Amino acid sequence: MKVKIVRCSSVPNNFLQSLSTSAAASSSPSISMAAPRSLVAETSIRLVDRDEENVESPTRKRFKADKFPLSRWEFAAALGVFLVFSTGLCCIYLTMPAAEYEMLKLPRTLADLRLLKDHLANYAQVYPAKFTLGYCSTYIFMQTFMIPGTIFMSLLAGALFGVVRGLFLVVFNATAGASSCYFLSKMIGRPIVNWLWPEKLRYFQAEIAKRRDKLLNYMLFLRVTPTLPNLFINLASPIVDIPFHIFFLATLVGLIPAAYITVRAGLALGELKSIKDLYDFKTLAVLFLIGSILLIPTVLKRKRIYE
Repeated sequence: MKVKIVRCSSVPNNFLQSLSTSAAASSSPSISMAAPRSLVAETSIRLVDRDEENVESPTRKRFKADKFPLSRWEFAAALGVFLVFSTGLCCIYLTMPAAEYEMLKLPRTLADLRLLKDHLANYAQVYPAKFTLGYCSTYIFMQTFMIPGTIFMSLLAGALFGVVRGLFLVVFNATAGASSCYFLSKMIGRPIVNWLWPEKLRYFQAEIAKRRDKLLNYMLFLRVTPTLPNLFINLASPIVDIPFHIFFLATLVGLIPAAYITVRAGLALGELKSIKDLYDFKTLAVLFLIGSILLIPTVLKRKRIYE
C-alpha cells in the first residue's frame, strides 16, 4: 500500500522530503511521531478510505444483491425473444376479421371477464377457427412470459367452448406455454430465480435430489396440488436439472384436474362471485388426495430400500 502525501502550507518542505524518502525506502508505510497532527490525521483518513475499498460491508453486499440479476446480453436475449413472440401475436391479430378492438383486453376481474365473454360470444361462433387461433396464441404468450391472468383465460374457455373442447384447449395451451417458459428459463432463468426465490429454490433442489428415481411421480404431485406455484415450477425446473420429457409429461397430465375445475366453473360464469370460490376446502382436499395417490409408488420404493 502506498501513501499519497498531500502538501500543506503549514508543513515545511524539508519535512515532506524526508517523509517521502523514508516511505519509499520502507516496505510498509510509517509516519514520524514528530509530524504535525494535521498531516497524521489526513494521512490516516486516506489509509482508511483505501482499506474500505477492499472490504465488503453489509451495505455494499445488500446493494449488490438488489441489483437487476440479468447481464446486458441476457437482458438483450430475453427482449429479443419477447419481441419475436409479440410480433407473431400482432400478425395473428392483424389477419383476423375486423372487430371492436377497444373491447379486447386481458381481463383482471370477473366483471371484465363477463363483458369480454359477451363481446366475443358471437365472434367465436362466426369465426371459430380464427378465434381459436387468437385465443391459443394469447394464452401461450401469457404463459411463456409469466403474465398474470391465465386463470381468466381458462374460465373463458369453459364459457365459450364448453367443457370438453375448453379442457383440451386449456391443457394444450398451458403445456405449450410452460414448455416455452422452460426453455426461456434454461437460457436466462437461473439469475432471476436465485434473485426472487433463493430459499424456495434450495428447498426445491433438495426435494428433487431425494426423488430422482421417481421424479415423474413427484412432478405430477406438484402439478396436481397447489404445493408450489406453477410459475415457480416452470422457471426452476431446468435449473434443478429436471429433464424436459418428465417436465412435459407431468405438465400435460398433472394440469388436467385443476383445468377441469376451472373450465367447468366457466359454464356458470354469471354465478361465480370470486376466484377464491374455485378452490374451496373440498376442491383442495380432492386435489391433494389425487396427488397423494400419485406419490404412493415413491413411498413404497423408499420403504423397500430401507427394509
